[in-house]
Amino acid sequence: MTSAPPARQSLVGTVVDTVRFEVERGKIREFAVASRAGDPVHTDPSEAARRGYDLLATATHVVVAGHYRDQRAFVAKLGLDIRWIVVGSTSWEYARPLVAGDALTGVRTVVADESKVSGSGGSMRLVTLETPYVDAQGDLVVRQREVLIERSGS
Repeated sequence: MTSAPPARQSLVGTVVDTVRFEVERGKIREFAVASRAGDPVHTDPSEAARRGYDLLATATHVVVAGHYRDQRAFVAKLGLDIRWIVVGSTSWEYARPLVAGDALTGVRTVVADESKVSGSGGSMRLVTLETPYVDAQGDLVVRQREVLIERSGS
């Protein structure tokens, strides 16, 4: 019979990091091409303007924040072993469209920290992170939620 993983202190409420970045036109185009987003609202300024916007970012654009973060520091802060981590899921909830020129600030916080025994008898740790991204006026633009899974190394 497999026993539960040893108890440890939960990190719920821990602020992992803060990131700031600008939504750049060139990056919007790169993401649109890479994700094969066919809507010209992501690549054609005149089409975006016709619809009442500056260039619109693609739905997953805020992943660019990863380029501005210290990944090793956040993994260490959570006490995770990078060799055993996979991303279980990522989701985004938009309050408004993300557009070129937005300056965003995101504060990533632990909202759940659980340990489970997997069906194969090993243990897993699931850490759920939430990052509300606000614009220069402090208004919520998008909320990202991600679940990291750390499998036991044995």
